[in-house]
Amino acid sequence: MGGADPRSGAVGNGGRKGGGVKDGQSQATRRAPRGSARARLIAAARDLVRRKGFAATSVDELCAAAGVTKGAFFHHFASKEGLGVALIEDWTETTGAMFAAHPYNAAADPFDRLIAYIELRRTLLSMPLPEFTCVAGTTVQEVFDTSAAMREAARNSLASGAGHVRAHLEAALAAHPVPGVTAESLARQFQVAVQGGIILAKAENDARPAREALDHLERYLRLLFGR
Repeated sequence: MGGADPRSGAVGNGGRKGGGVKDGQSQATRRAPRGSARARLIAAARDLVRRKGFAATSVDELCAAAGVTKGAFFHHFASKEGLGVALIEDWTETTGAMFAAHPYNAAADPFDRLIAYIELRRTLLSMPLPEFTCVAGTTVQEVFDTSAAMREAARNSLASGAGHVRAHLEAALAAHPVPGVTAESLARQFQVAVQGGIILAKAENDARPAREALDHLERYLRLLFGR
């Protein structure tokens, strides 16, 4: 579910706040403030994993970026996989809250809400490429056959992403029924366009394919609903 991180004010730049550990700092200075180490590790992972991938991001890199010790890492997470699950769950929660609070949900016409959602997605594409990518989509491509726990977390996250538009689709289909089309299947098509566009954008190192995917999605909706 690609999206903005409401806690940072931008798309996924929360990991940059931790920074590295400078030479000469004391042990006390290197440690994150009490209660924040877990959050800083997740923020660092959110940034690093979207830039480098999950496998290529080491625990040492995560600790350095978060400004915490390795002991602090294993205090909060039994393994790197445990951090991966927590990262995806955090992504689901924060992006879900951002989409739920966005003004597009208040439009009177459900079709207008769907078009406004697509426009919001277009706006996110103005960020640097790693920052509009999706944590769940990125990680599941790497670990779907090696980590059942992370795959399940990613599945739930992508389902949550489809849920951002499902109610609007149900309302639009109630007003304008389309034979053979359900809100559930059409909500998944939104995810196909978003996630597929991100993959192509990564392959070309250019946001253009992601924009084209959203443009085609909007055209399809207008044809489907006669708008």
